[in-house]
Amino acid sequence: MTLKFIVLSDLHVMPEGELSMTLDTGARLEQAVQTIADRYQNVDFCVLAGDLTDLGQPAAYERLKSLIDRIDIPVHLTLGNHDDRETFLSVFGEEYVAETGKIDKALDSKGYRIILLDSSEPGRVDGVLTEVQIAWLKARLAEASDRPVIVILHHNANALQIISDDIRILDAEPFIAALKTHPDIRQVIAGHVHLTSTALWRGIPFTTLAGGHYYCTVDQDHVPMRRLSGPAQMAFVIGEEDQTTVHFDSYIDGNSEIA
Repeated sequence: MTLKFIVLSDLHVMPEGELSMTLDTGARLEQAVQTIADRYQNVDFCVLAGDLTDLGQPAAYERLKSLIDRIDIPVHLTLGNHDDRETFLSVFGEEYVAETGKIDKALDSKGYRIILLDSSEPGRVDGVLTEVQIAWLKARLAEASDRPVIVILHHNANALQIISDDIRILDAEPFIAALKTHPDIRQVIAGHVHLTSTALWRGIPFTTLAGGHYYCTVDQDHVPMRRLSGPAQMAFVIGEEDQTTVHFDSYIDGNSEIA
């Protein structure tokens, strides 16, 4: 059995007729939904990894819901710093709340455990995992000690050597310690930074996908970050017994196809 799933992040959906950073983010999500229908009909599920909306308005969540209702596979969600938890729940329902009080979830599929963590905290741009969440994570990892695990959340925990390192999960030590209790963490996948990265930190593989909003270039020394209209990107994860692969599919790209 091979596990296959899609991760979308940083959708930043606005109400109909409104733009975010000059972009019609709802229309961009429509392109992602169409891409899933066209290319990924055989995947097991889709994960939305936070910043579902840009400003957390009820109309934005209603628009989001109407768009993801078109996806013909199960969709699992967690939140990011641009989201409003109470407004999200008013549209999507209280059943999304875990025992942690946040939008956390664990699911098992084809020999893998997938854990979603809600790293958002009201009023903060950086990520927070509470003591209750860390305890919950350890329990979910202990239950799955016999299988590989993929963890998905909005905020990156590892520093990427970029200007936005000050808005990652700043107190990441408890998170790392929890992950280290499991023998086979295959990936920790995040969004938040609007760029693609891979890293090995403390022996654990970390990945960020660019997501559906604007794309950030890497700032280094005298070269400042730039914001670009694309690519908009989803991650395509393939989980096998002895290997876990993450592809990046730019469903909005400014480059023309070569015939």
